[in-house]
Amino acid sequence: MTHTAWTLHCSACAYTAPGDRLASVCPDCGQPLSVRMAPVSRDSVTADASMWRYHAAMPILANEHRATLGEGVTPLIELPHLAKDVGVRRLWVKDEGLNPTASFKARGLCMAVTRAKALKLPGVCVPTAGNAGIALSAYAAAAGLPARIYAPATTPPPILGSIRAFGAQLELVDGHIGDAGKATMQFAKESGYFNVATVREPYRVEGMKTMGYEVAEQLGWRLPDAIVYPTGGGEGTIGIWKAIAEMIEWGWLPKDVARPKMVVAQASGCAPIVKAFGEGADRVTPWENPATHASGLRVPGPFGDRWTLRTLRESQGGAFSADEEEIRAATFTLASTSGIDAAPEGGCGLVVARKMVAAGLVSKEAEIVVFNTGSGASYRW
Repeated sequence: MTHTAWTLHCSACAYTAPGDRLASVCPDCGQPLSVRMAPVSRDSVTADASMWRYHAAMPILANEHRATLGEGVTPLIELPHLAKDVGVRRLWVKDEGLNPTASFKARGLCMAVTRAKALKLPGVCVPTAGNAGIALSAYAAAAGLPARIYAPATTPPPILGSIRAFGAQLELVDGHIGDAGKATMQFAKESGYFNVATVREPYRVEGMKTMGYEVAEQLGWRLPDAIVYPTGGGEGTIGIWKAIAEMIEWGWLPKDVARPKMVVAQASGCAPIVKAFGEGADRVTPWENPATHASGLRVPGPFGDRWTLRTLRESQGGAFSADEEEIRAATFTLASTSGIDAAPEGGCGLVVARKMVAAGLVSKEAEIVVFNTGSGASYRW
């Protein structure tokens, strides 16, 4: 094995392991593992026009092949009219729909497939509510790895079509992503393919954390007062918070910088994080009969629930939900008044931004970032 600049640490217990080995969940307690990088200077950020500008802060060796399609460095667009509508001083939308596979999932799956290739795995598999399946299919193709995708039969047809177009083997499952997850785990056990489901391996979060670096850099190396993130599995919320901690620890930002409140946006038809946060629980109760047209939010029992809830509490953030009509109206508002091709998850984020302000979580002088996590084109048919 090759010496690496990172180690693996359990997100819930004291387990640690070298970074040069294949890893899934913690063998001691079954919770997600997290990568801990050796500190690097902000001067290590390169001029690369992709998320790999932060490669020194990511778990990759210099000679490893990157399964890249130019992901990351998505626009951070200030929208004064929406700041006024939401009731804050300044508001930006980070448009992740402009990633190569039309969602933020490109970042995490790019990183996971890069590590899978380096570890010489025979293939990769994933359960998906939609966008993760597209991303894994594309990056597996880029890396020359076979891929198997398990998706609910109710997944929007354009998303299923994209998965097939990238050459992955697609299996449709009756039920929701939890049911797809069970099928994926069974297939991985039988085939030797590696399951790269959300936080069931440590590297997707490492791709996701680049969103946190980018927000800080695009704002001139400073942080907003709050970040609103549409959340299904939780890896985006977790990753951004991890990046903020790293930037402060490594001296990229001042030690006394005010950290943003992390705010989860979910659909009222599937809001397990919102419910658990409101009840003061440290884990979710799986949501019965999950239903929302924002398919990326239809995750009834996220495996990263404890880590996500801890992130919200550490950041003094919050969690709010939006109903289907609120999501549709806000998605149209975001698209029709800004030109951003918003996914319904982005519309949900905008609704929650309003609710966050109305609840007094931030002041009217706040500067906030709302994430649009995918492209609206994936949902139209």
